Amino acid sequence: MSVQTPIRAIALSPGSHLLIHDMSWEAYETLLHEFGEDCNVRLAYHSGTLSLMSPLPKHERAIVIMSDVVKLILRLQKRPWESLRSSTFKQQGLAGIEPDDCFYIQNYQRVIGKERIDLTVDPPPDLAIESDLTSITETSAYAAIQVPELWIYRDGSLKIKILQGQCYQDYIESPTFPGLAIAIIIPKVIEQAKIVGTSQALMDLEAELSDRV
Repeated sequence: MSVQTPIRAIALSPGSHLLIHDMSWEAYETLLHEFGEDCNVRLAYHSGTLSLMSPLPKHERAIVIMSDVVKLILRLQKRPWESLRSSTFKQQGLAGIEPDDCFYIQNYQRVIGKERIDLTVDPPPDLAIESDLTSITETSAYAAIQVPELWIYRDGSLKIKILQGQCYQDYIESPTFPGLAIAIIIPKVIEQAKIVGTSQALMDLEAELSDRV
């Protein structure tokens, strides 16, 4: 596909998703530059296929709560971390992805102070989290840049995916948080936040976990 195609002019309604095939890496990088910091459109690229998604407000709420839960647990466990939310991670010529949020935990020291990540010298995130991810393009892009753990929240449930070789396998437990029922905790807090508010739901979780982590 030529970079002259006016993809930038396409109006995506909230919640909509568009796939474009036969796109060159150069065209993808041009679009990244054109969209810039436009948080209303998320781009993912893998092997010639471009995915564009415009998130719904509920998407953003879920991500904020998921991120807060991760930070809460890490704080209770006294584990340091770095987050590079919505950064673009690229495997040159093959894949690019903008996580809803991502965390460096095991490798946090290697990215302290960095504003951009170069995967030729820097590690990928230890954990990426997504809400409403539906396209194989996004999942394939995560596998291509070798993100070891991926959480996907959709339709009230959380899937924990662990990279095995070049593809992801579903796991019941998170290796990052062994002994914690993350697949139960995340949906529970998101649903509780709709009733009592986010801050109260997080305080309730902290009280519940304080003696367990």
